[in-house]
This record gives sequence, structure tokens and C-alpha cells, in this order.
Amino acid sequence: MRHYLFILICSLSLFACKQREKAPDVSNIQVSLKTLRFDQDFFAIDTNNIEAGLAAVRQKYPQLLPLFLQRFLEAENNEQVIEYYRYYRSLYDSSQKLYKDFNGINDKIAGYFKYVKYYFPAYQLPDTLFTVLGPLGSAQDLAAVGNGDYSGCFLGPGWGGVSLQFYLGANFSFYQEPAFANAVAPVFRSRRFAPEYIPADFMKLIVDDLFPDRSAGRPLLEQMVEKGKQWWLLDKFMPGAPDSVKTGYTGKQLEWCESNEGMIWSTINRSHQDLYSNSPAVLQLYIGEAPFTQTLSQEDSPGNIGPWIGWQIIKKYMENNKNLKPEQLMKTDAVEIINGSKYKPR
Repeated sequence: MRHYLFILICSLSLFACKQREKAPDVSNIQVSLKTLRFDQDFFAIDTNNIEAGLAAVRQKYPQLLPLFLQRFLEAENNEQVIEYYRYYRSLYDSSQKLYKDFNGINDKIAGYFKYVKYYFPAYQLPDTLFTVLGPLGSAQDLAAVGNGDYSGCFLGPGWGGVSLQFYLGANFSFYQEPAFANAVAPVFRSRRFAPEYIPADFMKLIVDDLFPDRSAGRPLLEQMVEKGKQWWLLDKFMPGAPDSVKTGYTGKQLEWCESNEGMIWSTINRSHQDLYSNSPAVLQLYIGEAPFTQTLSQEDSPGNIGPWIGWQIIKKYMENNKNLKPEQLMKTDAVEIINGSKYKPR
């Protein structure tokens, strides 16, 4: 029994090593990333002396404070700033239970930046992250990403940001309120409003910045492949990260997809009219946020399943083109990838 246990442990160790060997060695690549806590500095303001408090924050964040006041708060005067401060102070206090220290998340993102630098050395990565705590009342504060996802992060020239109000934990009470679920994010989306999703959400913005998805208006199959490219590149930037975090699917949904890949493809492929359609209704069926895919199992399937199939097509194509570099793949036409992949899952 001990002999078999030893063999099993060795086998698992070898498997893990092989998995790690797939990622390049980036230990010698240097990146610089620091987090500035705008949220903490803002909520440290003395509202009895609002002018002086805002002046101090403006001096430290000359670009971010105007953006925050105008874009997020839509505040036109100091009275509205004070009103926001008092209304959201308790939310800020809740956020600090999770994010009093942001170093772990900062370091994880910086580690993923090394892979970006490895594959795309000329790309100018952000060197500063800002943490903010904005209002919870608008879906517009979630950034739409080209692959059909939404992100609570944002990206600017040389900097990035994290809206902490969208990462307070899947069970955070306010997310369960009908008003929030209807106006901002339904539960199937807010279950991803947790700390472990911040690095992936931010890296999706980097992928989108490097290679914006310009497939709008093209047939469903081509859009699936273009979005699959982005998931493939995200996987390159985040080796070792759980697929559930990268895709937004639950572990159970991922297992179902892997076990039923052939059936999923045959279901989508059954109607060539759908596969080559650019009808908004057809696109929404397979691309974009939803609790499940209507033509598949409502109990087990994820929504936004199109990018996952696109990702599998990309993997198959790369099996046949092992020397292709990431930049070359990202610039390869979707039709060429579809034809070259010979994708026929069982």
C-alpha cells in the first residue's frame, strides 16, 4: 500500500512539474508596480474642513480626484461630496476588513505583468494602481471588456485602478438586494465580486488594451474565435491561475464544459444559419453575460459559452502551429484559424 502511495505521490509531483514547465521562466524580468490607496486617503478627510481635505487629496492625486468626483460621484459641489462621504462611510469600513492591506493583490498582478513583459517587451505596463471606493448604484461603473466580460477595474495611460465596491465578497448583503441585482449586477455576475477575481479582471483589461476585440458585426463563429484568442492570451499571462477565475465559470460549469465539449459544439454547429449569423439575438445566446446557455443545460451550462469554444479552437490550432508566437496568433485571421484548427471535438 505504501509502495503504491509513493508511486502516486511521485506521479502527481511529476505532473505538477510538467504543468509548471509550460510557463516560461520570468524570474529575471523586472517590473515595478505600486498601489496608492486613494480610498483610504479620501475617507480620511475631515468633512468639517472639506476644502482643506480635498486640497490635500488633490495634491496627491491631481488626475484621479477630478475623474473620481466627475465620473464616479457626479458631484458638482462640496455638499454633494460630503453627502457621498457620509452615505458610503459604512461601506468603506466594510471594505477595509478585506483590503486594509492590498500588498498581496498588488504582488500577484505584478507577477502576471512579468509574463506580459516576456511576450510583449515593448508594451508599456502600468506602474501604479489606485484603489477607489465608488458608488454602487450604476452598472456603468463596470467596464465592459471586449470578450463579453465585465470588470470592476479600469485602465488609464500608465496607471490602473480597482473599484473596491465591486469586490466585497459574493455574499455581501447589498449585492443580494433586488435593486442592485436589477440595476447593476444580477447574482450570477455578483458571485464574482470577490478578491480572487481582481487580478484576472485587471489582466483582461491588459489583454484588451494590447489586442482590442474588433469582431463586432462579424458572424458568430468568427466572434467566438476572436474572443477565444483573448482567453488564450489571458491564460498565457496567468499561468497556474484557476480557469474558474479566468473564465468566470464555476468549477462545476467548467467540468460540465470539458465533459460535454463535443455536444456543445454539435449543438451550436447544428444550425449553420446560427453559426454564421450576426443577428444580435443569436450573438447574445452564445456571447455575453447570462446565467446559462438556453440551448444547453440550464442547470449545468454557463452563459457566455462562445468564448470558451473559441478558446478550444485556438488550442487546437496552436497544436498544429507550435512555433507560432502569441503576437502572430493574435493577428491571424479568424477564418484561417477555423480552417487550420480542424476542430471536431467528440
